[in-house]
Amino acid sequence: MCIPPTWRRVLSGLSLAWVVAQAHTPSASTTSSAQYTLPASVNEAPGVIPNIKDPQAVNAQTICPGYIASNVQKTNSGLTASLTLAGEACNLYGTDVESLNLTIEYQTTDRLNVAIAPTYISAANETQYFIPPSVAAKPEVEESNLVSDLEFSWSNDPSFAFEVTRKSTEDVIFSTKGRKLVFENQFVEFSSALPEEYNLYGLGESIHAFRLGNNYTKTYYAADDGATVDVNIYGTHPFYLETRYFTESDDGNHTLVTANETMPDGNYTSQSHGVYSRNAHGQDILLQAGGITYRAIGGSIDLYFFAGPTQPKVTTSYLKAVGLPAMQQYWTFGFHQCRWGYKSWQELEDVVGNYTQFGIPLETIWTDIDWMLRYRDFENNPIGFGDAPGQKFLQRLHDGGRHYVPIFDSAIYVPNPTDSSDAYPVFERGNDTGSFLKNPDGSLYIGDVWPGFTVFPDWLSDGAVPWWTDEMVRYHNITPFDGAWIDMSEISSFCVGSCGSGHLDQNPVHPPFALPGEPSNLVLNYPEGFNKTNATEAASASSALASSSSAYPASTSTDTSIIRTTPTPGIRNVNYPPYAINNVQGALDVSAISPNATHADGTLEYEMHNLWGHGILKATYTALSAVFPDLRPFIIGRSTFSGSGAFAGHWGGDNWSNWPSMIFSIPQALEMSLLGIPMFGVDTCGFADNTDMELCNRWMQLSAFFPFYRNHNTLSAISQEAYRWDSVIDASKSAMAIRFQLLPYLYTLFYHAHTKGHTVMRALAWEFPNDPSLASADRQFLLGPSILVIPVLEPSAKSVEGVFPGLTQGQETWYDWYNHTAVSVSSRANTTIDAPLGHIPVYVRGGSVLPLQQRALTTRDARNTPWDILVALDKNGDGDGDLYLDDGISVQPNATLTANLTVHNRRLDAVINHGGWVDGNVLRNVTIWGIENTDNKVKFNGHHVHQGNVQFDKIKKTLVVSGFNTSAWAGDRWTLEW
Repeated sequence: MCIPPTWRRVLSGLSLAWVVAQAHTPSASTTSSAQYTLPASVNEAPGVIPNIKDPQAVNAQTICPGYIASNVQKTNSGLTASLTLAGEACNLYGTDVESLNLTIEYQTTDRLNVAIAPTYISAANETQYFIPPSVAAKPEVEESNLVSDLEFSWSNDPSFAFEVTRKSTEDVIFSTKGRKLVFENQFVEFSSALPEEYNLYGLGESIHAFRLGNNYTKTYYAADDGATVDVNIYGTHPFYLETRYFTESDDGNHTLVTANETMPDGNYTSQSHGVYSRNAHGQDILLQAGGITYRAIGGSIDLYFFAGPTQPKVTTSYLKAVGLPAMQQYWTFGFHQCRWGYKSWQELEDVVGNYTQFGIPLETIWTDIDWMLRYRDFENNPIGFGDAPGQKFLQRLHDGGRHYVPIFDSAIYVPNPTDSSDAYPVFERGNDTGSFLKNPDGSLYIGDVWPGFTVFPDWLSDGAVPWWTDEMVRYHNITPFDGAWIDMSEISSFCVGSCGSGHLDQNPVHPPFALPGEPSNLVLNYPEGFNKTNATEAASASSALASSSSAYPASTSTDTSIIRTTPTPGIRNVNYPPYAINNVQGALDVSAISPNATHADGTLEYEMHNLWGHGILKATYTALSAVFPDLRPFIIGRSTFSGSGAFAGHWGGDNWSNWPSMIFSIPQALEMSLLGIPMFGVDTCGFADNTDMELCNRWMQLSAFFPFYRNHNTLSAISQEAYRWDSVIDASKSAMAIRFQLLPYLYTLFYHAHTKGHTVMRALAWEFPNDPSLASADRQFLLGPSILVIPVLEPSAKSVEGVFPGLTQGQETWYDWYNHTAVSVSSRANTTIDAPLGHIPVYVRGGSVLPLQQRALTTRDARNTPWDILVALDKNGDGDGDLYLDDGISVQPNATLTANLTVHNRRLDAVINHGGWVDGNVLRNVTIWGIENTDNKVKFNGHHVHQGNVQFDKIKKTLVVSGFNTSAWAGDRWTLEW
């Protein structure tokens, strides 16, 4: 959902002028004209200068003493030691902690934990330093006296420093040598050297290129700031993957090389490792030429090193530590339609009907906050979204094999105590169970969100999760929804502090910014190239713009004061900590609940801010498990933390209807795949501003290859459902036809992600780790190991530049999905590929065996279509693939089926493991690409196939065998020989 216009930031780092700086907010149709409007000043606070931009900032390395290690003791899993200040305390950005404990644990053969925390911690301040394991998974020792390729070493020269080395190669993967450890009650700093032009990935959530570069500061403080480049936005994932490339000499020595796009041909190898910093406090992570520096405003040092040495091994180890991705229901891989502005159940039914009329698959219809009575969770607006009509509509929707997902906001309205008609039982039940955050004095913390003055659930209280669960169950009894969309969970508030305290008699208050439909003179822009490819529509838009005034100006604070906090020994200033992180909103309490908001156990929100979104996802998972016993909860959330993928998927947030947002969707998706949230997608065709035919055409095709596939846009913008333009209808159907064929493959990829920690969307650098030229590639991607997608990402283009990894070295074969022939390119450089509007280049990797089904309007119907087997032979004539099937919905399916498919010596073997699941769909045909010749003597299970069912295209080198007249997965095995 959209964010207020005063919060928008221009997409920085782009030379293109087509990025807009305004957005829209929700309709006021249910708001009284006499409603009190909060002044803009409620969301203003004295400013701060981020430390990294402050010319007066003092570098802690120049004045702080570091620590000295002593009392080193070996343990069954590693060692322990004491760390004491090496000199006089500097107390630069807090109070120095004089005594620390160092704990080293070899937890598994490929995971090492380095932990540094204060020696003396009381129960009252434990969360000041540690994330409770009940809040976010904490990896533990899994075996003792193990053998690891990672080695920890330390020295006191001149102060305590440590290194983590890969023993097999003697490469140092993390080193604090030459850098002091700084540990204060509001500031923790440590650094590691890195190789020149290092290759780092992860550190999400960011709108940034996939490879992070060495001139970038990643700030962690969950913020409702839309899809804005290079600032802190919704999620906190302090994990990175580093990949190093080497050349090897004849004597086995390896030399580190710098990756770039024009690597000469040669033999390269690579090694990858991962680093996870389990710290949820606000922080800056500085990526500089010399290495990486962590600066946190609280918490401890809790580092986990993952040995790899490949990206898949690193990812698997990391996800086993924080939580393997949730298995999704089969239907969630269908196409989803949403917009902010659907006004009624009838309008939803019309949208569903239009998709059916135009023959475009549609699985799920969504609603933004329009469904709510005055924007209040769990209450339908009787005007347009009445309870009884909703039940009838949803019954028809479900009968048609489709689904419904509503939005749930993270703030709860507080009723006006002077107005009995303003009763809101949802609040009363939550308040009675102590489910909401408090002020330090014990009163309710009351902020401001869409409905007016609101409170916020306290996920550390005993009552919040049972209350949230009860509300979900109650609402489902009225409106039988199928999943949950969690929004505003950073957690966002439209005012600084507990602005509603003492003012509830004004509720429901109007937000401190203009709403759509009110006088605002807000202009909606169109994407680059609009006037070239949409001439008629452009003329109309130009006329409208000419009669409109300038864009709505963002409000600015009249308070120009700047705060630099001086630390007070032993006292923490949580609202204005002495070290100012590079928070996009400035002060920590602007557009967010204040850091001094207090949880039931006394923990301050200062400690938990980056974990609030993770908490509501876990609570919603529990709630939906009660709503749908034994079924997999389907949740899409906005704010996430490391391990959130175990509970939910994620969408990219409030992007723009422009080409840069589409470009950035690819590195966004790859980042989330690496971080363990494979169920990811973006608002297709763009959220803010108007899309156009060409952009929506290209984007609907691109998103067809993302796991989560949803079209969504803002209130007041033009409608952008796929059926709005003839060309988008055709383009969508073309790409969806491929997606539906690949649904069994996609579902199997998620099974491997859920059980083994595999990635789903993959960077070229991961699948081809010995090609340094691919280190930065993020304008094309792989879906699993087999499907290569090279989308058009520029307006007015009729072709696209792409690379085919391994092809010119003779290591790989790539087949064009559409013409079934092998790709032939003469050089390693980019290849120009024809891609007229409506065509997205898709390729199949040689060596792949893919079970396919057929396109339908819903996944339910698609699962009942015949099977095809596509065999794309590699250079040796071999291939393999697999399939996982179950009921598609159960947490613990009582019936499953797996099949392993291998090709060797002109023979396809299917070995089937029946776990009780019976699939009766017939095997329609087997298609084999890359066959040089055949004598047409094809055998199925040892019996000759009638020649009328065998078709061989010598030019395309394609063999198609049909006429099997049997279930695809009957029996324990079957074979096909040619």
